[in-house]
Amino acid sequence: MHVMDLEPGRAPAPRGPLGPRRRDRRGRGRRWDLIPPHLPGHRTRRERFDDLVAEAGAALTERFPRRLAHLQVLAEEVPPADPAPWEDATVVLGRAVPGTREHPPRVIVYRRPLQTRCVNEAELEILVRQVLSEQIGSLLSIAPEDVDPEAWDG
Repeated sequence: MHVMDLEPGRAPAPRGPLGPRRRDRRGRGRRWDLIPPHLPGHRTRRERFDDLVAEAGAALTERFPRRLAHLQVLAEEVPPADPAPWEDATVVLGRAVPGTREHPPRVIVYRRPLQTRCVNEAELEILVRQVLSEQIGSLLSIAPEDVDPEAWDG
């Protein structure tokens, strides 16, 4: 069963023998992805970065399951233009926000500053893990090297 939301007085889109219409309203042809899903270019840099941050954050929360049970790991494009009073005027790579009664603790990783510092995906993965371990370490009051020792080897 297919549920559709309709505006009052608006008729549903006409359906052909193959299901819903697959042409745009200006008649330029069928809609489909320019790059098939099995090719690397199908996912955007943002989507790949979000997945990388989610995987690294999940791995670190598994290391400290009780202390990081409610941690939110977020990825944003750029840091805010006005740094917090305790931060330097340099470019921020990540930020830790302690939990309150209303909000769980959060670690925010900024995509653009990290990607501009890295040449390839391997460097980006290491830098993301280092930034996450620094921010989580500041929340837990432990050294970043103790949060994720593998990120600091080499």
